[in-house]
Amino acid sequence: MKFLDLAKVYIRSGAGGNGCISFRREKYIEYGGPDGGDGGKGGSVLVETVDGLNTLIDFRYQQHFFANNGQPGMGKQRTGKDGDDIVLRVPAGTEILDEDQETVIADLTQLDERVQLARGGNGGFGNLHFKSSTNQAPRRSNPGQEGIERTIWLRLKLIADVGLLGLPNAGKSTFLAATSNARPKIADYPFTTLHPNLGVVGVDGVEFVVADIPGLIEGAHEGRGLGDLFLGHVERCAMLLHLVDGTAEDAVEDYKTIIGELEAYGGELAVKPRLTVLNKVDALDDEERAELVEALQKASGDKVMTMSGVSGEGVTQVLRALRFGIDSSRLKNIEESEETGSWQP
Repeated sequence: MKFLDLAKVYIRSGAGGNGCISFRREKYIEYGGPDGGDGGKGGSVLVETVDGLNTLIDFRYQQHFFANNGQPGMGKQRTGKDGDDIVLRVPAGTEILDEDQETVIADLTQLDERVQLARGGNGGFGNLHFKSSTNQAPRRSNPGQEGIERTIWLRLKLIADVGLLGLPNAGKSTFLAATSNARPKIADYPFTTLHPNLGVVGVDGVEFVVADIPGLIEGAHEGRGLGDLFLGHVERCAMLLHLVDGTAEDAVEDYKTIIGELEAYGGELAVKPRLTVLNKVDALDDEERAELVEALQKASGDKVMTMSGVSGEGVTQVLRALRFGIDSSRLKNIEESEETGSWQP
């Protein structure tokens, strides 16, 4: 299944049905009076998060969603049928943006969340509604309200616990394949990964979700390469795993390139908890390892771990560090939310 994380959608709610002008006319009933019913309500357009989806590919083949109009009222005090609602089913983590792609209408991060995007028009009143002691034979009714038509954007930001970052060929896909059941494409050329991959990783009986993001390059925040298209997917992660290729010509410069792109992208990515790992150490001797670790620790100002996704060396220790970082990050977010009163259990 192809991956799609941005879709333009045209929606329109249904118009309300017109009210009816009718009078009761039956044999032997001298004063029948008005009996025109109200029009039915137009259908609304809603969006709902459902389980089992991790892409917006369905909206590539259908972009127009128009709800049914309400039926007009009828005689004998009969109200018109309401129009059926239309529900757009999206994966959790989807943002609903206005046509300008900046105004956020809704941010759906939980399953079974439902938001109304366009309300159906109310049905018009029939002449029965206007009957009074001074106007016992009204000959007026209301038209139904028009539906709402708008253009929206759906943007998916994957919900994962850990986001994998690194230059192309840093070993991100190899790490994901070695630690989960995910089977991303792996090859020895840049940009092997063309779209994000999700994998469920387990350590010490605890599972968490890791998102493999296509490699960043210098200038990604300006639109170069693929990374700028997918950096939004790591915004929701509890922490970041930054893999540095130990066999690269200048591993420290590679590290600085990624950090520079995170800072240039803006938001909370630059300050999000991050674990730096020197990868592919199976191809290095002890002296080279020590030099690179020392240089990276000096550049990052934090501890640097080592591992090899191919041989499995150090992978378990990295997974345990990630698990600890995820728990700490989630706990911190809950405490901050409780202080502001925005957290809900």
